[in-house]
Amino acid sequence: MTNEQVMARVIELALHGTGKVSPNPPVGCVLVKNGHIIGEGWHNEYGGGHAEVEAISNAIEDVGGATAVVTLEPCSHFGKTPPCADLLIQKGIKRVVIGIEDVNPLVAGNGITKLLNAGVEVEVGTMAEECAWLIRYYIKNITTGMPYVVAKIAQTIDGCIATENRESQWITSEESRRESHALRNELDAVLIGRATALADNPSLSVRNVIGRQPWRIILDTHLSLPITLNVFTDMFRSRTIICCAEHKVNGRKADELRSEGVKIIGVETDENGLINLRVALSRLSDEFRIASVMIEGGSMLFSSLVSRSLIDEYHFFIAPMLFGKGIRTFGEYSAETLASSKKLKIISFRQSGDDLLVVAV
Repeated sequence: MTNEQVMARVIELALHGTGKVSPNPPVGCVLVKNGHIIGEGWHNEYGGGHAEVEAISNAIEDVGGATAVVTLEPCSHFGKTPPCADLLIQKGIKRVVIGIEDVNPLVAGNGITKLLNAGVEVEVGTMAEECAWLIRYYIKNITTGMPYVVAKIAQTIDGCIATENRESQWITSEESRRESHALRNELDAVLIGRATALADNPSLSVRNVIGRQPWRIILDTHLSLPITLNVFTDMFRSRTIICCAEHKVNGRKADELRSEGVKIIGVETDENGLINLRVALSRLSDEFRIASVMIEGGSMLFSSLVSRSLIDEYHFFIAPMLFGKGIRTFGEYSAETLASSKKLKIISFRQSGDDLLVVAV
């Protein structure tokens, strides 16, 4: 087996931790000895055993002299678990093949150095691009202090997210809605603007798939939404965060929402008197350890985020229908020139029910 063949399996294993390990990254590990796989593992939950620990625990024979293939550099510090680099050394692992070096300053090459100093052969860079994509949320969050932002857009083929009368349920197919719920499970939070909350009264819950409930974030500058909305009254209301203007964090309505378990953070406003989106995202990372966010609308929010270059990834669910004078996805965004327009790179495209799913960055 080549390093690439084994690493492909390691990446597949790592995906089992998706939506369970944040703010840590999903990581996989495979142990190979005498040309055969003798152990597999992945980081399955935050605070649980790391991939290397699980692979060694699951090994069907002595791991001494084996090669460990991992997507990410083994940790070298004590966190919620002991250092994996130390464990590999103690167990007599002869060689470690690593996808990418960890960007966390607590590791950042220290795990590799520790292995080399112990006489372990180390190779870095196998399927590095694929391994980096696997942990893209983690990389963005660790290196910038900002969550990775994914825009999930259900639109018509002519670029509308609702009719002129704001009717939008349902533009896309049942299969696309199931895909959207799977994406909610993968990310730490779902974020919408006030207008979407008022018009749709969404639950923003994970349905149609088995998964965890992400944080639900609503931008409500003046704290004016009715407290009867689903996100304030359902069983997940303690997973709801309201971002409002700083002067609105204290008062009767704020106290009433807090008494129901809703979280409220005051954020400075921008030149338009609206929530400063960059500051809000930074605060969500700092205060709630939110490393990834899915934006679900509406048009003003999508437009504002694009204008400020705050979207990292786009998932366009494109339905084969036309609205004409509907509400456009980026109706409030305007590129002054062709040269200044937002350029995207298509990562993948495939059919989703009757729709087309396009992923771009």
